[in-house]
Amino acid sequence: MSDTPTDFPEEDVSKSIPNSPETHETSLPTVGETDAPQEPTRPSWTPAGEQVFASSPLVNDAPDDIVRGASPSFADEAPLSSQIRKSRTLWSTRLSLLLVAALVGGLAGHFASSSTGSNNGVTVNEVSASPGAAILPNGMSIPKLVVKVLPSIVSIDVKGSGGEDQGTGMIITSAGLVVTNNHVIAAAVQGGTITVTRSGSTKAEPATLVGTNPVDDVALIRINGASNLPVVTFGNSNALVAGDAVVAIGNALGLAAGTPTVTQGIVSALGRTVTAGTSTASETLNNMIQTDAAINPGNSGGPLLDSSGDVIGMNTAVAGTLANGETSQNIGFAIPVATIESLLTTLKAGESVVNHGAFIGVEIESMTPSLQQQYGFKVTSGAVVMSTISGTGAAAAGVRQGDVIVAINKTSITSAQDVSAVISSLKPGDVITLHVVRGTQHLALKVTLGRTPAG
Repeated sequence: MSDTPTDFPEEDVSKSIPNSPETHETSLPTVGETDAPQEPTRPSWTPAGEQVFASSPLVNDAPDDIVRGASPSFADEAPLSSQIRKSRTLWSTRLSLLLVAALVGGLAGHFASSSTGSNNGVTVNEVSASPGAAILPNGMSIPKLVVKVLPSIVSIDVKGSGGEDQGTGMIITSAGLVVTNNHVIAAAVQGGTITVTRSGSTKAEPATLVGTNPVDDVALIRINGASNLPVVTFGNSNALVAGDAVVAIGNALGLAAGTPTVTQGIVSALGRTVTAGTSTASETLNNMIQTDAAINPGNSGGPLLDSSGDVIGMNTAVAGTLANGETSQNIGFAIPVATIESLLTTLKAGESVVNHGAFIGVEIESMTPSLQQQYGFKVTSGAVVMSTISGTGAAAAGVRQGDVIVAINKTSITSAQDVSAVISSLKPGDVITLHVVRGTQHLALKVTLGRTPAG
C-alpha cells in the first residue's frame, strides 16, 4: 500500500518539522538476535471509567503538500532550533491492556467547593505579584503555550443510541475540519448528533461526521458553517525520544465545555503496542506514544504537544489496574500525528474503515531513517517486526523479530499503518503471503490470520 499525499486544495493543515536529523548510538539488541517468538505480557486492566477502543500505528513522512511552519494564527512564533538527542529503543514491550479510553460516557459529575470567612482582625502577609509560570526545557512558559494552542481546541459532545459521550478535538483546517478519536463520535454513527464548543466559548455549535476509522481510532468531523478558524500545527512525531517534554490538553471529565484542562509530563516510551477494547470487541494498536502527562476521561481527541506547542500526538487512552490488583500510575497513550496525517485523505473523502477482526500476530513499528541507520536495515521503508506473539499465525509461519514487512500479497507496505489497513480488510482464516526482508534475504511466508484476541 503506497503513501497517498494528502490533498486539501481549499484548506490548510499546518506542519512543522525539526531542522536537522538526529543520530545517536545506544546499546540495543542486534537485529535477528532473538529468533524465537516471544510471549507477550498480558496483565488484566480494570478501567476506572468507560472502556472503549484506543488508537493505532504509523510513522509516515509528511505529505509534501502539507504546509510546514507555524500555524497561520501564530505566524510570529519562531520555530525552535533542533537538538541532538538520544535515539529510542527498537524493541517495544507488548502491553495487553483493557484501557480506559479517555472519553466521558454520559454526563460528567461536577465537583466544586466553597468557603467563606473574614480576617477577624488578623493581619496576614500578602504580595501582589503574579505566581511564576511553569517553564518548559526550551524556555517556553506553559501559559504562553496554552494561549497559543487553546483557540484551536474544541470540546465535543455526542448524543446517540440513548447515551451521551464527551471528548476533545483539534481544528486542523480554517474551514472547520476537526480530528478526534473514533470512539468519541461512535455514538453518532447511527444517526446521533455532534456539537462542539470552542475554547473560551459557551456556545455549542453543530458538527457533521465526515469520515471514520475505528481500526486506527481516528475520525474527522466538520463544524457546520465555519470559516477563518485558527488551526493546530502538526509537529514531527518521528523525531520524538523518551524524556521529551510534553503538554496534554483536553476536556477532562467533561467538567466544563470550552475550558480544557492542561497537564504536563514527558514521553515515557515509544513504539508501544497495546490491546484495548470493550467487553465485546478489542483492537491491537501499534506504535503508540506512552506519556506520564495526566490523561483523563474527556481528554480523548485532544492534543499532546511538544515544548514548542506543536501537536505530536492525540491523547487516546489511559491504563487502569494490573491483574494482581496494583493500580498503574501515569500511563497514558497517544496516537502519533504521523499516523493521523496518513489517514486524512481517506477520512476527508468520507470513507469508513470496517474491521473484520483478523489478527496477524506481530507488533510493528514503521521504518524510519534513524532505525535504518542504527540497525543496518537493507530497506528504506516497511514495517519493522518488534516481536512475534506466540500461538499466532505469524509465529507459526516463522516471522521473527527484526524482519521488515515490505509487502502483503501484492500490496506494498511502507509503514505500520499499511499493515493495519490491509489486515483489517481481511477475515480470520484468510491466508496471506507476507513478504519480509531478513538481513539480506527476501522471504515469502504464508501466514494464516487468526482472530483479534480479547483484551
